[in-house]
Amino acid sequence: MFADLHLHTKYSDGTYSPEELVAQAKRFGLAAIALTDHDTVEGCAPTAAACSPLGIEFLSGTELTAEQNGEEIHILGYLVDIQNPRLLAELDKFQNVRQQRIRDMVARLNAMNVPLSVDAVFALANCRAPGRPHVARALVKAGLCHNLDEAFERFLKKNRPAWVPKFKMSAHDAIELIHEAGGVAVLAHPGLNRTDDVIPGMVAAGLDGIECFHTKHSTAVAEHYLEVADQFHLLVTGGSDCHGMSKGKPLIGSVKVPYQHVAMLKAKAASSARAA
Repeated sequence: MFADLHLHTKYSDGTYSPEELVAQAKRFGLAAIALTDHDTVEGCAPTAAACSPLGIEFLSGTELTAEQNGEEIHILGYLVDIQNPRLLAELDKFQNVRQQRIRDMVARLNAMNVPLSVDAVFALANCRAPGRPHVARALVKAGLCHNLDEAFERFLKKNRPAWVPKFKMSAHDAIELIHEAGGVAVLAHPGLNRTDDVIPGMVAAGLDGIECFHTKHSTAVAEHYLEVADQFHLLVTGGSDCHGMSKGKPLIGSVKVPYQHVAMLKAKAASSARAA
């Protein structure tokens, strides 16, 4: 039995509906999946509903944007209570900031005589947590860029003319928020950030786990983070980070973690609930 614990839907910057994502999970024989849309839990209920008749176990989740020592990091919150009032209030703040960031990016594009409408981006995104990929897709759809790579290279990558910094909470606050919502806090794709020096401070702040297996982690990188997990007594997770069709070939099915890691996540959440 295998799981994919890092997946996105159209409720953030993925292209799959919950039903399409779950159909893919079934196709690849996954026993369990976690939805980790950026700064939202909006897609959790419909994804859980789609999993139920197909016998796939569902884990609620979200991916929070945070920072530690000035470095942007992403923290996955697993098994969070999607009705938790404080979690929903904080996610609402994130979503408002994300929407304003879209307006700011489009304003920068317009200042360069790139005639993209902010309404076109919001209509394409059709979610509360829009991001740069939606701006890129809107540029392509409007015929202003040939493809997503061009949109990012010309305008949207960091330090490109339409890039706008992202609001980030501290890693400590993100971990605390996940714990308050009954969840388990896991550092996402550390091999992409290459900031191992932030890990001890995050462990001190209560980090529960680390995503060792990821589409962009080589075998050597995965083995390195398995050693880090062992060193700091952290849980191990992994997932494909599938965004549907937005980045070419769908990644779901490319990373399958043994079900034992799901069981350990659930045990951690249960023990934390008892301790509370």
